[in-house]
Amino acid sequence: MTSDSDPADAIRSGRATLGIELGSTRIKACLVGDDPTEVLAVGSHAWENEFVDRVWTYSLESVWSGLQAAFADLVADAERRHGVRPETFGAIGVSAMMHGYLAFDASGELLVPFRTWRNTSTGPAAAELSELLGVNIPLRWSIAHLHQAVLDQEPHVPQLDSVTTLAGYVHWKLTGRNVLGVGDASGMFPIDSATDDYDAELVARYDALVAPTALPKTLAELLPEVLPAGRAAGTLTPEGAALLDPSGRLRPGAVLCPPEGDAGTGMVATNSVAPRTGNVSAGTSIFAMVVLEHPLASVHHELDLVTTPAGDPVAMVHCNNGASELAAWVGLFGRFAEASNPGGATDADAVFDVLFREALAGAPDAGGLLAYNHLAGEPIAGLTEGRPLVVRTPDSDFTLANFMRAQLYGVFGTLALGMRVLAGEGVELDRMFAHGGMFRTSGVAQRFLAGALAAPVSVAESASEGGAWGIAVLAAYVRAAEQEDVALDVFLDEHVFGGAVFETSEPDVADVEGFSAYLDRYSAGLAVERAAVDALTLEGPTR
Repeated sequence: MTSDSDPADAIRSGRATLGIELGSTRIKACLVGDDPTEVLAVGSHAWENEFVDRVWTYSLESVWSGLQAAFADLVADAERRHGVRPETFGAIGVSAMMHGYLAFDASGELLVPFRTWRNTSTGPAAAELSELLGVNIPLRWSIAHLHQAVLDQEPHVPQLDSVTTLAGYVHWKLTGRNVLGVGDASGMFPIDSATDDYDAELVARYDALVAPTALPKTLAELLPEVLPAGRAAGTLTPEGAALLDPSGRLRPGAVLCPPEGDAGTGMVATNSVAPRTGNVSAGTSIFAMVVLEHPLASVHHELDLVTTPAGDPVAMVHCNNGASELAAWVGLFGRFAEASNPGGATDADAVFDVLFREALAGAPDAGGLLAYNHLAGEPIAGLTEGRPLVVRTPDSDFTLANFMRAQLYGVFGTLALGMRVLAGEGVELDRMFAHGGMFRTSGVAQRFLAGALAAPVSVAESASEGGAWGIAVLAAYVRAAEQEDVALDVFLDEHVFGGAVFETSEPDVADVEGFSAYLDRYSAGLAVERAAVDALTLEGPTR
């Protein structure tokens, strides 16, 4: 889609669309114009989860201070680029990391600290629910956290009035509406694709399980209302505007789209919402989303069944650990470069570029090296906690090139284990897209991912913008749906990606064979990981 509109006029007149995504390490804001592909301004704020009392969490204070900082950064960028400050918007969208547990009482007070998707303490609940419901309930799903609290008879359970996700919480505070996009809701409780709502039969089974006194409300009363993409989900209230912009210059009234999870916005950002399409999103976590043509034959603990923002069924391979350990190693090498050249500036992107390109010179199987990126527990790998490791045998070829290739392969290791299960179900793909910051270095991470998946991998120019742009597109879709009855996949094809340019990496035979050999060693070496978890105890709060 193209547009001849003046960016400054789109901002000044309030036609521009704002997307905000709360990722695991960065809160990003993205402003688009009349053409959703036209990024007018961006803002961001770095933040980190905390490990407090053996729980991965973020404080609500950091949520709002981070949102305000990212919004202020976007406003400053708009003023620098276009000489005008955005004070109202045509539409707004909020997205955030999926799953987890935010529990509130009737007065809207948080009952226990936010339990993020990264926590893996819900094993008994997930196992019981998977058996009861006949579908895989992952450890990180909201219903697993809720039921674990019931099983543990936590004191807050009798006070429960509502449970939501991070995106749902922020949307609720901005609009006053307790709603959730169907994609994000599908990470709370199974969705019935025929109704785009929680599966009523499974809800009834759960209510019967915990009846009569475990919960003060039925499950349907505790969970947010579900809305598909394209539906208006409320408007920005004066109180919500003040939360985003304490200066008081942001005006209320903008329509908001249903809040979505980062998986859904990743699908939108890569135009992967139609059957036989899929995408890989790489950040603090890494996951693959594959839109299904038909139901899976069996239940697999490696696969989640979720939906697109439009409600179509998706198989999700979700790994708790993504590129964080890789980034830590790059940071270490960056510090070495600084120490080697006192007073010299070292650009982080340049360090990534040098090390990534060094990996291209590595052996196809990484020379016998193994890298485990497990900072947190990893259910697919059978790990309740994480211990990052580099492992090699005495006869391995220990070079920088092989080390970096092993680190990049390590990001994709657990994902590839899950994708093998999906391939065993006969699921086929016409295209696989990738997005996330690690794909900014052209032709490296996507090449290795193509080798890991044995399939072509495409990256678009918008890949590094990721979910903040994806939720801005979903907000723009609300306005488009008001004008015409258009399906989400058609809207994306015709109005967003019609002129998009993708860089595609075909799988290299040597990479495919090399990664397969690496993955066989990686699977065998998981015994070392499990032993490390048993032997090395975490010593308290870490960041």
